[in-house]
Amino acid sequence: MCRGPGLLYTNKRVLQELSVALYNHLLQPGLCPDALRNVHFLCCDIDRDLITRAQAANACPDSITFSTLDITDASSLGTLGSFLDRFGQSSFHIGFCMSITMWIHLNHGDEGLVEFLNLLKTLCDYLLVEPQPWKCYRSAARRLRKLGKQNFDHFHTLSIRGDMAEEITKIMTKDGTAELIHQFGETDWDRSLLLFKVRRTMKHSI
Repeated sequence: MCRGPGLLYTNKRVLQELSVALYNHLLQPGLCPDALRNVHFLCCDIDRDLITRAQAANACPDSITFSTLDITDASSLGTLGSFLDRFGQSSFHIGFCMSITMWIHLNHGDEGLVEFLNLLKTLCDYLLVEPQPWKCYRSAARRLRKLGKQNFDHFHTLSIRGDMAEEITKIMTKDGTAELIHQFGETDWDRSLLLFKVRRTMKHSI
C-alpha cells in the first residue's frame, strides 16, 4: 500500500513521532521504491500548539503535512478535499485512526462515534483503527473525578460499550460497507489493531 495519500488522525502524544516512523518505514529498501514520489501523509489533531510544534520539527515537509483539524466538524471536509485535490485523488489510500475512538465516543456519544467511522469509510480505501478498550474509558472518567472536574457528558449514557474492538468492527462492517481483513494482535497497551478494507460503493468525492 505505497501509492497515494494517507490520513493520520491520532492521539496528540504520538502524532509527530508516529507520522515520521510510518513514513520512514515505507522508505525501507525494497519495500516501496517509489515512496518518496508517491506517498503523502496528512496528519491531523485539534491541538493547534501541537500542530505548530510538529510543523517546526517536520523533517519531511514535501511528504508529511500537519494540519489543525477537528474531523467531527463538517467544515473539516474542505481541508481534506483540498489535500486530496493536490494529488488528483478522490480518497485517501489508507487512514490511520490511532487511540482516538474513545475521545470521539466520550465527547460525542454513540451517534458521534458511528458518524465518525462512517465518515472515514467514505474518505479511505483502507482504514487501520486502534480502539481503546473499555477499561480506558473508566480510567479517563476516574481521572476527571480526581481532578474535581465534571464527568464526560455521554459516559453514563453510552450503549456501545464492552469489547470495543468488536463493537467498532460491527459498526465498520454493518451492511457490508467494509470488511475486516486483518487483526494484528495487541499493542503494549492491550489494544487491538484492526485493518479494514472499504467497499468502493462507500467512497465519494469530497
